[in-house]
Amino acid sequence: MRNVADRVKRIGLSETYAILDKVKTMQAEGKVIYDLGGGEPDFATPNHITNYTITAMKNGMTHYTASKGTPGLLKAIASQLFEENQLPVQWNKNIIVTPSAKHALFITLMTLLNPGDEIVIPTPCWVSYIAMAEMAGAKPVTLPLAKENQFFLTRQALESCITAKTRVLLLNNPNNPTGRVLTTEEIDAVCQVAQKHDLFVVMDEIYEHIRYLPGRHRSLAAEPGMFERTVTISGFSKAWAMTGWRLGYLSAPETLLNEILKVQQHSVGCAGSFVQQGGLAALIGDRQPMLDMVAHYRQRRDLVVNRLNAIPGIACRAPEGGLYVYADISGLGMGDARAVTHWLLTHAHVAVTPGTAFGKEESSAIRLSFAGATDTLIAALDSISQALADCPYPLKQVAS
Repeated sequence: MRNVADRVKRIGLSETYAILDKVKTMQAEGKVIYDLGGGEPDFATPNHITNYTITAMKNGMTHYTASKGTPGLLKAIASQLFEENQLPVQWNKNIIVTPSAKHALFITLMTLLNPGDEIVIPTPCWVSYIAMAEMAGAKPVTLPLAKENQFFLTRQALESCITAKTRVLLLNNPNNPTGRVLTTEEIDAVCQVAQKHDLFVVMDEIYEHIRYLPGRHRSLAAEPGMFERTVTISGFSKAWAMTGWRLGYLSAPETLLNEILKVQQHSVGCAGSFVQQGGLAALIGDRQPMLDMVAHYRQRRDLVVNRLNAIPGIACRAPEGGLYVYADISGLGMGDARAVTHWLLTHAHVAVTPGTAFGKEESSAIRLSFAGATDTLIAALDSISQALADCPYPLKQVAS
């Protein structure tokens, strides 16, 4: 049989899904596993969203929609982007609804990148950024950010990555896995570099509503001179506990959006019709359920941070946004995050994600999700603490 395409052979399976598959297998074997690997909220999708969607299905909302999305949802998204994000969008010109924010990112990169183009991606970054860029035929240029500097992004660092082949900057705000929220200085740096070198910027803002800092979320595309060169991506999975609904969206200047629309039409066609009704219900309905979930996430964040910092050899900062704690494990006496991840799963029955999933330099970090139930978090942290207390140091002698 012939080989598959080189662009697919070059990439690996998603580490987060690999961990999830391992967890599911162990659970099927009857083992109790505490899964802190993925950003899966334990909350049910709010009732008003589910009920609105069921009614829409019963009323026949089960067929194709326009490839950009339904007018109702497009208008609701446009209203939010205009009023909350200060983006100069029009519902029928600047937005595409997609089956997940992940797909919005994929069709954007497929549109922007030619084979041989370079895309600058600060790391640590979400696991799929680099793979998607490679599938588009581009060369990912990673920009490792130092944990000693709290993963701060400087203009000088960005400039050091720019070449004649650079076409796109890809950023995540708030960041997964670090939980960092870009400061005004960092946003200004991105704007200056993008405008100086005439670059596109892709901003993944999926965690924009899960913030623990005062003030509103700041979208890069709202900055002077940036809307015409920025694609802003967001969705419903995290803030509304709608991960299984697979619903996201992107906003972009009209000319670029019409090019991205070609990829949407020739791949998935449109997002699910009744799923879009769920998104509409989220945006026009009661926001209190979302605010309540974020309040619970804040409590869980504090619990996990405090408990981890009490374990000898582990150190972490409180994330400013998102659903994850990014912990430094170098003090355990072992630099290999994959080995520590394997050891925790085997000995503590706790699934976490190795830092190397987010950047090859991140071998001394692990990511732990606090999206799950508080009882699960407490049990997992108890298990980690006890397993490490029973383990002779340094851990590298027993990690295998």
